[in-house]
Amino acid sequence: MLVWAILVGLSFPVVGLMSELPPLLLTALRFAIACAGLYPLARRSANFVPRRQSLLLYALMGACLAGFFAAMFWAAHHATALSMATLYVTVPLLAFLLGRGLRVEAQGWRLPAILALGAVGALGLAVAEGWQQGGELSFGLGEAVFFAGCLSSALYPVLSRWGLATGRLPESAAVRTFWSLGLGGVLVGALGLATEPLEHLANMTALDLALLVYLGLCSSALTFWLMQRATAALTPGVVTAYGYLVPFVSMLLLFIRSPQQIGWVWLPGSLTVLLAMVLLMRHERPSPRLG
Repeated sequence: MLVWAILVGLSFPVVGLMSELPPLLLTALRFAIACAGLYPLARRSANFVPRRQSLLLYALMGACLAGFFAAMFWAAHHATALSMATLYVTVPLLAFLLGRGLRVEAQGWRLPAILALGAVGALGLAVAEGWQQGGELSFGLGEAVFFAGCLSSALYPVLSRWGLATGRLPESAAVRTFWSLGLGGVLVGALGLATEPLEHLANMTALDLALLVYLGLCSSALTFWLMQRATAALTPGVVTAYGYLVPFVSMLLLFIRSPQQIGWVWLPGSLTVLLAMVLLMRHERPSPRLG
């Protein structure tokens, strides 16, 4: 999950290098490339072809991915970046609560306390970035839609863990990743075809295509595969808690590119996130591996 956080944090600068293209259709292509990269690995599994009950669960997981990306892209034009970053820190706590509902999270106070500490640190980093960029914190329709997307994002690892615990999903992380990304890509693509002009994809340059292949293989296939592997050994709350490191990685990249932006305003959030992650790795032991 540490590798996952680094890969996700590195993906944001890569996305910034791309031309302005239809985001939903671009995401569908990205998922298609990810599935193409995962197919040789997933096809080796004896459980590659899903059963009926597995297919329904894969469809729900794909809907979670489609819901999050659709909400994110729509909210990007109707909500401030600071508000979206602030709402996203709720994902680990939401995953923990949803996991408790499906009985894939253990009772206790320690993990919720660590998640809350990490949320405070990530919120501090979001506020620091918003303060430097002049962003404002608000809550309206755009923020409400993005919060619904955060719920979808939190539900994805919970459904995966529940599917493993009940025997509905196979042991192979590659198979789980392949089918959830595949069905999610179909749903995102259908939504994109209904709402975005297909001809705008013709503006894609060779650089855009190269970056899209990188994002599909490294930032989608590899990251979701790592998450699925971690879900078999860690609870959803712990898995999603590593998302607190993503803004920290992005902050380090910002400092590398623009050292003059280093200031004390980043320090409280950074230290709080690091403390939360140390506590998480020190006190949370992997649960018995499922599958």
